[in-house]
Amino acid sequence: MLAYILKRLALMVPTLVGILLVSFVVIQFVPGGPVEQLISELQNRGAAGEAASGGGSLYRGAAGLDAARLAEIRALYGFDKPAHERFLDLLSRYLRFDLGESYFHHRSVLGLVADKLPVSISLGAWTFLIVYLTCIPLGIAKAVRDGSTFDVATSTVILVGYAIPGFLLGLALLVLFGGGSFWSLFPLRGLVSDNWAELDLLGKVCDYLWHMVLPVTASTVGGFAVMTLLTKASFLEEIRKQYVLTARAKGLGERAVLYRHVFRNAMIPLVTGFPAAFIGIFFTGSLLIETTFSLDGLGLLSYQSVLRRDYPVVLGTLYLYTLLGLLAKLASDLSYVLIDPRIGFEAVDR
Repeated sequence: MLAYILKRLALMVPTLVGILLVSFVVIQFVPGGPVEQLISELQNRGAAGEAASGGGSLYRGAAGLDAARLAEIRALYGFDKPAHERFLDLLSRYLRFDLGESYFHHRSVLGLVADKLPVSISLGAWTFLIVYLTCIPLGIAKAVRDGSTFDVATSTVILVGYAIPGFLLGLALLVLFGGGSFWSLFPLRGLVSDNWAELDLLGKVCDYLWHMVLPVTASTVGGFAVMTLLTKASFLEEIRKQYVLTARAKGLGERAVLYRHVFRNAMIPLVTGFPAAFIGIFFTGSLLIETTFSLDGLGLLSYQSVLRRDYPVVLGTLYLYTLLGLLAKLASDLSYVLIDPRIGFEAVDR
């Protein structure tokens, strides 16, 4: 096991370097970078000052900024060095887990991510728990009652929920229950109320849960279909195998067959997906859900960073998400062996 883990960790290094290299090269050709944006802002200010002072401003119109000011701006953002030197410097900093400082927030990237995590963790944790705790029992029930009215009705409901975009459902919930045209039962925005610090412990918990009802509902409804149908398919595949017929022939009851024999084998593909799903839900913020409910999370941070060409945030979060994703994949592969000892590390490696 140790040799396998060390091998996988060693393979993560070229993967991370390759992803960062491709992203860094793409960034070099994207127009409207931070240097261009700052130059445009300075020119607009200069034009406004020239108009206000009747031509007495230092702004020189079509001549733009002088060479010294342009060099100063490029040095400010680190673009005074060749591209390969900047990439090597980025790698050396990332090895020390220094993700740099945002151009626009003027804060460290790690600090920004840490500030946005409460929103993403709140949405991710509740979504993860509700989806898995609901879909696995529902999928088992559908597999046992395959083809029944219950199976058809529940499939219809979850597929309708899957077809509704999360942000559209969120808007409908706000209109219905957020003080729109009908009932004002839940808050419109934010993770907590403005007076949250003044509340006691029970009041803080209730206030937090009160704010989470609508966004969590909007983010979970669409996720029921995939996990439920995957659970059903996995259990149906196991129920139809020969060892189940043998267990029934020996006189075992249906519950004993289902939970003592089928359950463990059918849960392997579901449980091994837990680490990746856990990391993905926690750290992949939903931009539309966050925007709809005015939640300042990682999704909104990533979107704004791309628009502003805030390259330290874009590359830093990409590095962080890629590293977590690779570790989650390693944890998934290890869970195969831990759940089913018949699977060796050689088979997992292939």
